[in-house]
Amino acid sequence: MSVVTDSPVNSSSSDDFLAILDAELDSASSDQSPDQDIDANEDNDNEIERIKRRKVSEIKKGEEVQSSSSYVVAEEEIDEDVKDSCPHPGFLRDMCICCGKRMEDSNGVAFGYIHKDLRLGSDEISRLRNADVKALLRRKKLYLVLDLDHTLLNSTRLEDINAEEEYLKGQTDSFQDISKGSLFRLDMMRMMTKLRPFVRTFLQEASNLFEMYIYTMGERPYAIEMAKLLDPGSVYFNSRVISQADCTQRHQKGLDVVLGQESAVLILDDTEAVWQKHKENLILMERYHYFSSSCRQFGFNCKSLSELKGDENEADGALATVLGVLKSIHEKFFDPEHGDDFAARDVRQVLKQIRKEVLKDCKIVFSRVIPTKYQAANHHLWKMAEQLGAKCSIEVDSSVTHVVSTDAGTDKSRWALQHGKFLVHPRWLEAANYMWNRKSEDEFPVSLTKSK
Repeated sequence: MSVVTDSPVNSSSSDDFLAILDAELDSASSDQSPDQDIDANEDNDNEIERIKRRKVSEIKKGEEVQSSSSYVVAEEEIDEDVKDSCPHPGFLRDMCICCGKRMEDSNGVAFGYIHKDLRLGSDEISRLRNADVKALLRRKKLYLVLDLDHTLLNSTRLEDINAEEEYLKGQTDSFQDISKGSLFRLDMMRMMTKLRPFVRTFLQEASNLFEMYIYTMGERPYAIEMAKLLDPGSVYFNSRVISQADCTQRHQKGLDVVLGQESAVLILDDTEAVWQKHKENLILMERYHYFSSSCRQFGFNCKSLSELKGDENEADGALATVLGVLKSIHEKFFDPEHGDDFAARDVRQVLKQIRKEVLKDCKIVFSRVIPTKYQAANHHLWKMAEQLGAKCSIEVDSSVTHVVSTDAGTDKSRWALQHGKFLVHPRWLEAANYMWNRKSEDEFPVSLTKSK
């Protein structure tokens, strides 16, 4: 990969830094000499102009670092005044990426997935994001952050495979041509992974519209192995694989470690709770439960897809559905009728508008779904309905179209039946939320609950 071509900057104080990272990240796969002469940018600040040139040279023999071949900056003709006045935009192994000064206490956000020793300051992160989003929008692309587990794939430990799933061990695909397989046994990790149906087509088509990241709460070795299964040719993600160790807040994912403007980022994840600060960017995915261990993990007392010897339908499954949504958002965002100032637009607003179209003509009343002492407007189903464009009410009237309940015997449920209104189970709302369209009410009937 090339950081210079894939990263946000080409002409700034980070030119030297990008060249260093190029040498670091390419060293394992390239036989080219790592020595480079890097000219200072004539348009940079006066301090930077005094940095005539730097070389990237091999580290002294015997010094051990994580990467297969490492480099340090050999400074030439750098004034001490430059070091003193340098804003220190970031650090690589405690060395300023701009002036080369070593700092015992380097602050900033760690970007370990780019380089294990890289930290960037807030001003530099902001500058990189601004530069990158401009370049990306010119290519009419947005950012897409993808969760792994239960979104793009499902994994299980080999010891958790039950008797009904034993047949899977004889049906795993070869690693000789990963792109043709979907079920893989990773003996080194004592794990089996099933890719979600349609995932390869999804990634191929989404890559034309988005620059994609993987972001998982799994550990980095696992994330890297999953990325190899999904993207064996390193076409879609390159080095953009973020794992648990990169998170800046415990049990939370954040866009603070994504070098993309929040106004241009969409997120696909099956768990809303880990995106507390970025819910407006999130498209919630229906979980993919292929293995029985996955069902047990989430407390489902039912057969898994593998136990049923079935799978999701590619044509109208979760990934095919969400791909259509992503295409609609992309088309609306770059609609030429609104001019060509794409930087002034916000994909979160586009997402909100499209979501509100799903149930825009519905008025909903809930019956024995929201606890009596609970503030109705704060309940997740109420909020979900409003996000989908429905109006919600506490009391029934002639304008109500749907009563949502789990019991056909409640007063409001009987009212709905008497007045020809739709009586539906809460799953009707959830289905609309996942599938992005109003599902047939007949598919979500409400039965009469027998009193004890």
